Amino acid sequence: MCAERILDRIDSPADLKDLDVVQLEQLAQEIRQELVSTVADTGGHLAPNLGVVELTLGLHRALDCPDDKIVWDVGHQSYVHKLITGRRDRFSTLRTYGGVCGFPKRTESPYDVHDTGHASTSISVALGLACARDTVGGRETVVAFIGDGSLTGGMAFEALNHLGHLQKRMIVLLNDNEMSISANVGALSGYLARVRLDRRYRRLRDDVESALGRTKLGAAMVAAGEAAKESVKQLLVPGMLFEELGLKYVGPIDGHDVAQVERAIRLAKDVDGPVLVHVVTRKGLGYSHAEDHPDTFHGISPFSIESGKVNGSSGHMSYTEAFGRALLAEAESDNRIVAITAAMPSGTGLAGFAEQYPERFFDVGIAEEHAVGLAAGLAAGGCVPIVAMYSTFMQRAYDQLIMDVALQGHHVIFCLDRAGLVGEDGPTHHGVFDLSFLRTVPGLSIMAPADESELVNMLHTAVHSSGPVAIRYPRGSGEGTGLPAEPIVLEAGRAEVRRTGSEVAILGIGRMVGVAERAADLLAEDGIKPSLVNVRWLKPLDLEAVSWAAEHSLIVTVEENTTVGGLGGAVLEALADLGSATPVLRLAVPDCFVTHGATDTLLAEIGLTPEAVRGAILGRLMGIRGGDEERSDGRTPGRR
Repeated sequence: MCAERILDRIDSPADLKDLDVVQLEQLAQEIRQELVSTVADTGGHLAPNLGVVELTLGLHRALDCPDDKIVWDVGHQSYVHKLITGRRDRFSTLRTYGGVCGFPKRTESPYDVHDTGHASTSISVALGLACARDTVGGRETVVAFIGDGSLTGGMAFEALNHLGHLQKRMIVLLNDNEMSISANVGALSGYLARVRLDRRYRRLRDDVESALGRTKLGAAMVAAGEAAKESVKQLLVPGMLFEELGLKYVGPIDGHDVAQVERAIRLAKDVDGPVLVHVVTRKGLGYSHAEDHPDTFHGISPFSIESGKVNGSSGHMSYTEAFGRALLAEAESDNRIVAITAAMPSGTGLAGFAEQYPERFFDVGIAEEHAVGLAAGLAAGGCVPIVAMYSTFMQRAYDQLIMDVALQGHHVIFCLDRAGLVGEDGPTHHGVFDLSFLRTVPGLSIMAPADESELVNMLHTAVHSSGPVAIRYPRGSGEGTGLPAEPIVLEAGRAEVRRTGSEVAILGIGRMVGVAERAADLLAEDGIKPSLVNVRWLKPLDLEAVSWAAEHSLIVTVEENTTVGGLGGAVLEALADLGSATPVLRLAVPDCFVTHGATDTLLAEIGLTPEAVRGAILGRLMGIRGGDEERSDGRTPGRR
């Protein structure tokens, strides 16, 4: 009979506080086993969570959550937190529809203070919580848990600057999973940090300085001592940047030592002001494949535990891979092309470009605003910048897109991966707003490919165009079309009519063209032969195609974008300008935040499958035909 796991007795963080060192080590091992076995089935962020096991245990032992508050930056490192805050029994449902979310979620647990998913926001939110606490007279400790990668984002430093100014009692826990610990510097800085944070030392220091400051000689001694101390600290102690910003600094400490973490957090809690605790961890610790390939296992699909290989897919080339190959081909013949990414070279398909053209590749870190500003400068200097990022992160650079690129007509190409629903990562990562917010920008051309072959042609078209261009495409496998031997330049603003029928005209864009095509096949079985248009260009929109579609009894728009302001809105605006009263059925992502789950499940839930599209069209046609019958009877349309 197997012995009971310690993990099975942990229902809340309070259960951690009675465990001894040996039990904590055993618990850490059990948690790592749980992480590996679960993520192997569901996919998710494995390496980051393997690296924060002891760190999370030490943090929760030092705090009293949920009274104390932890704000997780990005939130992809919160799996251990979820396991020990009452979600252990449901953890096997991680990232599945209706299951445990892969990011903190307030509606899921009182231990989740803030829904996160994007980087560099935690310090701002935590500072807001600290200000609210002081306003209403609370006493809880507030912690911002942030990784070193997120500190590359400007928002984090804006918040640090404000925190240093306000001097609010708050902890910034910096998880550094890239910098190694130097034993000598680590020991010295650990000692100095403990002394600086110890209450007795601070009280003694303040008393001595106060007494000495009453005489001229004493004041001079204090000033000299401060100068000497600052000189030594700047030479020997890392973290002076944070000290200059007004935060007390402790670290670096070993994030895989529960006792060290707990001690540092307890000391930091006692400081009446902001403290930055610098913790060093190793990404992927405890699973050899993740240790050897932390980038691969940062976010991974379901995989084999033994081999570390991702389970089989459809076999079709992904849109990301198609983009990466096409970009290499374009760059080979045009040395003006440069590529920019915000800390995601592999995820956006730029790894090959970075290897082949390192001098033309720019990874700006998690700094989308800077990425777009940099692109504007590169374009002004004669380059052709390709900005590759996920659709959801493009939202962060909307102002720079307008002011620094579009206003000046710069030839910058935005390649937006993960457009539409992205599945298990959920509402913080779905790219369902881009068509809407991009369409408002004057002078910006917008394309969306129906398949991977069309993506290659669109990139070629964008390179040979002028002004700003955006191409959005989905996550995952393409349609299996393969890539064109020689890409072609597409005519700007020209849609592709794929079928000519009667009564119904279906206008699809992007991945939804394939859905619309399969829906048209189903409608044919019902005796309805719809026309089908691959819109291709949302902007400029093909007004001739819209006018032709208006000759049908019903126009149907199908898009993997919010129903507010996307293709459906653009078609309705065009029809209004044309003076057409043709009814429009808009099939799109509803005006809500779509949850997490398998993409196919989510598409079915919101009615964007071939079967659902067919059903919606049949339902609307029945209404239209019924209205025609009523009008022939002399009755008022729309009434029975």
